[in-house]
Amino acid sequence: MSLRALNNGFNRLLPAPLNIPPKEWLRAGVGALLGLFLAGLACSLAFGPTVALHLLGPLAASAVLLFAVHSGALAQPWPFIGSYASATAVGLVLHHCFGSALWVAALALGVAILLMCLLRCLHPPGGGVAVSVVLADSSLAAMGDQVFEPIMLNALVLVAVAVIYNRLTGVRYPKTAAARKDLHHTADVLPGERVGVSGEDLDQALEELGEFVDVTRDELERIIMATEQHALKRSLGGITAASVMSRDVQLASPQTTLQQAWQLLSSHHLHTLPVLDDARRLVGIVSLTDLVGPAMAQGRFSWRALLGRRPKVLLEQIMSRPVITVRSDEPAVALIPLLSEQGLHCLPVMDGEALVGVITQTDLIAGLKRQLLSEMAASDHRIPAL
Repeated sequence: MSLRALNNGFNRLLPAPLNIPPKEWLRAGVGALLGLFLAGLACSLAFGPTVALHLLGPLAASAVLLFAVHSGALAQPWPFIGSYASATAVGLVLHHCFGSALWVAALALGVAILLMCLLRCLHPPGGGVAVSVVLADSSLAAMGDQVFEPIMLNALVLVAVAVIYNRLTGVRYPKTAAARKDLHHTADVLPGERVGVSGEDLDQALEELGEFVDVTRDELERIIMATEQHALKRSLGGITAASVMSRDVQLASPQTTLQQAWQLLSSHHLHTLPVLDDARRLVGIVSLTDLVGPAMAQGRFSWRALLGRRPKVLLEQIMSRPVITVRSDEPAVALIPLLSEQGLHCLPVMDGEALVGVITQTDLIAGLKRQLLSEMAASDHRIPAL
């Protein structure tokens, strides 16, 4: 057997990488430590150390999920709390009816899984809770139905610590569906989602898979979209903001009047004007939308206008700020969502503190068209005519 074949066989035996950075290991470890300690401490103070120690096993397993696998469907608050409640109920009923035999513990596990699936609260440590209740020691058995109280206290304290700690350390937990931006308030799907993988595609694929996937649907959608972004970035090659931007930029100052801005936009067929101060720093941007309201107000009848005393409207009064900008080396893939989904029609391009150009939707479309045509030409391997 060759060395290469031996190495390939060895690699197949190794588990897949976790794709978790080391700092996340530390974050999860510290969080699980705090969560388990605080939950155990609260339970010990309320019900005694013997009861608290007997319930730590399933709680420790839950802490691993809530802090280290926080994005998984099994680690969300409802699966966690719901599984503990349903598993405790199953364990209490079976313990009361059949006692503490091994087969009763196994039956409790099976029934708990069925109930958790029915209630959509599948959480693996919940099975441990059901078994612990069936095989309860004398201190737990003496509590009877009141054993529900320390178990749920543990669950509530641990989930509270998980929510607070995860959010303080920059982790969105619990995972909820991200709000979709709807700038136009219509029923249309966002432009970036009209082509490619849709939510219906995900639902159908998960249904055809026919087995449980430990990731929320929204997280799976985010992973697929991020993968598409990386693939698009690779396929677009070297297209950057600097390669598609307009360099001869028409500018305004904060003291530019409304009429002067209209004239600039009209004469150059533009929709936006960057606004620079005397030090050539970008301080704002105005668009046709910004000008319409003040222009209509000036057109209304007033005695001051009749006497020729209509006040001048300066851009510093109506310009939008702060301004969303991009770097000159920003890849094109980062510009697409800004110009297609966030309602922006123009992106100022900065090189450090200096404005070096602007990118409009037209500039980006033209750049993408050139890239598409060049890729089609490079992949055209037709046999030449004889």
